[in-house]
Amino acid sequence: MSKGIYVATIEPNSGKSIVVLGLMRMLLGKTAKVGYFRPIIDDLDDGELDNHISTVLSHFEININYKKSFAYTRNEVLNLYNQGKSGEVIDEIIKKYKYLEGQFDIVLVEGTDFSHENSSIELDLNLLISKNLGLPVIIVTRGDKGDLKTIVDNVQLAFDTFKQEVDVLSIMTNKVNKENLKDLKSLLKERIKNTDITVIPIIHSLSSPTIKEIVKSLDGRVLFGKDMLNNLSENFSVGAMQLRNYLTYLKENALVITPGDRADIILGALQANISKNYPKISGIILTGGLIPEEPILKLIEGLSSVVPIISVAGGTYSVTNSIGTIKPKIYAENIEKINTSITTFEKHVDTDKLSNDLITFESDIFTPRMFQYNLLQRALKNKKHIVLPEGYDERVLRAAARLIDAHVVELTLLGEKDQIKELLEKLDIPLNINKVNIVSPTKSPHFDDYVKTLYELRKHKNVNMEMARDMISDVSYFGTMMIHKGHADGMVSGAVHTTQHTLRPALQFIKTKPGVNIVSSIFFMCLEDRISVFGDCAINPNPNAVELAEIAISSAKTAKDFGIEPKVAMLSYSSGASGKGADVEKVREATEIVKKQAPHIKIEGPIQYDAAVDMRIGKSKLPDSEVAGHASVLIFPDLNTGNNTYKAVQRETGALAIGPVLQGLNKPVNDLSRGCTVDDIYSTVIITAIQAQDV
Repeated sequence: MSKGIYVATIEPNSGKSIVVLGLMRMLLGKTAKVGYFRPIIDDLDDGELDNHISTVLSHFEININYKKSFAYTRNEVLNLYNQGKSGEVIDEIIKKYKYLEGQFDIVLVEGTDFSHENSSIELDLNLLISKNLGLPVIIVTRGDKGDLKTIVDNVQLAFDTFKQEVDVLSIMTNKVNKENLKDLKSLLKERIKNTDITVIPIIHSLSSPTIKEIVKSLDGRVLFGKDMLNNLSENFSVGAMQLRNYLTYLKENALVITPGDRADIILGALQANISKNYPKISGIILTGGLIPEEPILKLIEGLSSVVPIISVAGGTYSVTNSIGTIKPKIYAENIEKINTSITTFEKHVDTDKLSNDLITFESDIFTPRMFQYNLLQRALKNKKHIVLPEGYDERVLRAAARLIDAHVVELTLLGEKDQIKELLEKLDIPLNINKVNIVSPTKSPHFDDYVKTLYELRKHKNVNMEMARDMISDVSYFGTMMIHKGHADGMVSGAVHTTQHTLRPALQFIKTKPGVNIVSSIFFMCLEDRISVFGDCAINPNPNAVELAEIAISSAKTAKDFGIEPKVAMLSYSSGASGKGADVEKVREATEIVKKQAPHIKIEGPIQYDAAVDMRIGKSKLPDSEVAGHASVLIFPDLNTGNNTYKAVQRETGALAIGPVLQGLNKPVNDLSRGCTVDDIYSTVIITAIQAQDV
């Protein structure tokens, strides 16, 4: 079952509140613990609360702290976008949603309202948010704009826009004229296949503003009838003619608009309201800032029941125009509107089918932001100590600042403290020198012990004490010895040093795990909507079949350890049994070895890259394969192919490549590319910390 559902629209005034209220009632009928979240709310005055949140939390008695129920105001998001910090917006939204996801069985997420300019930004944001939360979407559209063909075209546009990025669970077209309900639903089902379609009629009582909304919009002053501000104003008319003529224009639940000095209209409207011969009115708006004279006020005060009478400052013409533009909302205290919304939803939506679709829904979308969030949360559960030997590199220092700020690991930087401090000041890097360990290898109190330990470990290789002293003076050897002695849990290096320089000490005395014969590597390739594991792209130049099989088994385990279901593709230049040649035979043999040694692994090989990742091609070339078209772990036949492919994918798609992540060592040591970025270092340290948790 999905842990959440996202309600979205692409236009303002779609009637989204009806769907949200109805869904809350439906979900609460299935489970007791339902949460509610709005990623982005409208800007508010000081002390003002978001009306959507207040209504849902209070009416359904949802136990959520108000500040936990949203992430940003609209202006906060725009400011961060203008600063180039769009990634931070998504990260914070994921963090806040995940908190609620952990507290509730399911969370209802309501998208933005499209009530301002820059609606294109809102559309992109809603798509990005729903995708990164991995939630199915219910699209709410309007059915009162244009003829039926125009409405269907608009719904199709909304569906196509969302379907490219996320799973659409249902489309609900709201505010449809009752005479068009059947025809519109039929047309939509013809146009949009295999998707639940619901049409909801326009409910005039929900489309009418309350007196309270009118007072707020016009900054009016309530003279009478404060207990009746939830009256609906289904229409309005201006009282400017003589009373005997105006009375004929009154309609049910009409709002009377008249200058404040027209006592005849005021008293006549009040009398008509209690007369069985005339419709009831919802309230009276007095324009021009004028109020009736004292005798008239006294007369009104003596009436047993008085509809709201409101004084406003504007002229009759401008006030009338303003009232016509008010967009009605649903407030927590307006129980009648809330109940009408829920009743309307339950009448027109097949709630049994919708809830069943939600229960059986499974998303295969796994975005880089989701992956990185999960990594961060895993690392935080059991904080580990990571050593960074390259303490003078700017990228390493900037990554260290982010890691310390996130409280995700303990860090040791190797280098002279004064030099590192000077660099931090020169480069304006906000790393608190007191929150990170800085160690100069030759000045460390452990130096002599490390030298003796290395000598004992390597004397059979003709290493003497002087040689051991020189080796431990090297940051790679010193950092690796910290891990060996239990003074650190893992190491990340390679921003400055070669792969050989980083790995040699690890291979000499960290060594490989029992049953593992070779150290190999993978990259986590963070593509737009999924994470793929590429191996081996950094260590083994030309593995034989046995080694290739071991790389595949190790890579499948790494994928599983990091939350990715391993479906392994053994890549070659042909698929299935068609190809011949030594290179293909090596891959075929490696595949068979994996099937014998690890029969639980889903594997296919030999298989071409396109057949491995493209469902259409995969089905065409290998129709009976459960891996073809769905591969998550891609094993390359040699280093030349793997290294070039990962770099080509990274550069051409803009994918984040995290790695190389080394596999097979007793304790984690990970190598960086010398062209690595701050993000690469940050992510690799977190992955190393997670690997250390399993040691």
